[in-house]
Amino acid sequence: MERKTVVAGISHGDINGIGYEVIIKALMDPTINDFCVPVVYGSPKVAAYHRKALNINNFSFNNIRTPEEANPRKANLINCLDDNVRVELGKSTTHGGEAAFVSLERAVSDLKSGKIDVLVTAPIDKKNIQSDKFHFNGHTEYLKESAGADDVLMFMVSESLKIGVATGHVPLRQVPGLITADLILKKLRLMNQSLILDFGIRKPRIAVLGLNPHAGDNSLLGSEEAEVIAPAVEQAVKENILAFGPFPADGFFGAGSFAHFDGILAMYHDQGLAPFKALSFDTGVNFTAGLPFIRTSPVHGTAFQIAGKGEASESSFRQALYLACDIFRNRQTYSEITRNPLKKQDIEIHAERVDELPPEIFNSEHTL
Repeated sequence: MERKTVVAGISHGDINGIGYEVIIKALMDPTINDFCVPVVYGSPKVAAYHRKALNINNFSFNNIRTPEEANPRKANLINCLDDNVRVELGKSTTHGGEAAFVSLERAVSDLKSGKIDVLVTAPIDKKNIQSDKFHFNGHTEYLKESAGADDVLMFMVSESLKIGVATGHVPLRQVPGLITADLILKKLRLMNQSLILDFGIRKPRIAVLGLNPHAGDNSLLGSEEAEVIAPAVEQAVKENILAFGPFPADGFFGAGSFAHFDGILAMYHDQGLAPFKALSFDTGVNFTAGLPFIRTSPVHGTAFQIAGKGEASESSFRQALYLACDIFRNRQTYSEITRNPLKKQDIEIHAERVDELPPEIFNSEHTL
């Protein structure tokens, strides 16, 4: 099957944070163009400001007006802002929020119209970006509405861990009221489908964490596990989803049990993201599963405190770019093999184990 070159759109995030630093550092590596054609939605003026602050003299963007004009061997940039844009490194400003939204809106529009293939978002400040047009708790919620998706899953991905959260950017006090069997089932279905479609894992094993300490300790410390989570897991199993749990979160990570599963469903944001970032901060990626298009981002925030100092690591952003391209190609492969029943049947007959499948069909690592 012919593989097209992936056109990767990149929103520049908050212009006063480390977004431009990690973007520029990642795109300075010319091998990036072997994987994709990068197109940044931003500002030549802001880019030049950051290059000067970082003392980067051996890099420049190829300025274009539309993705169709992109040079496949260069880092391309579409100007979305006017010349009055003001950069104030390290500060959370209204102008910074406005600039972040303009870039995101333009990139999403081009993504939905097929002008770019994937979207990688640099970090935004969730407070200063709020406006009449952006009234969401983060990228995930905005993209869900933009895509008209029924539901999405915040999915944190690295080579060793894939953790989704049942409840995302919500106050902790609201979590118990939001945890229902229906919600858990929706997230399990999303995770299972994503692991198959986006990561090429044929029969994914999914662990489900408990809500309370020690997973409720036989309902002594809470009844959600027995009354809500376990029934949801049982229903998922009836739907041929290989779900297990609920597991006590502390022992699950402390004993290394996570290594035996392809995906993990945490009940709330920090239950999943705290261990994920402790184990995979520099290489982890935030992926929004359940969208009709592909969006990834680095796992860090704007990091205003180090903006312009040259201290930010571009590793997570680079991995976000690579993962977006990998998922795009995995979806192509999935579409191809499901469109040709004979080919799919031949694969299933001659390879009973996932790790026996030819690498051109499933190029992810698998856990059995």
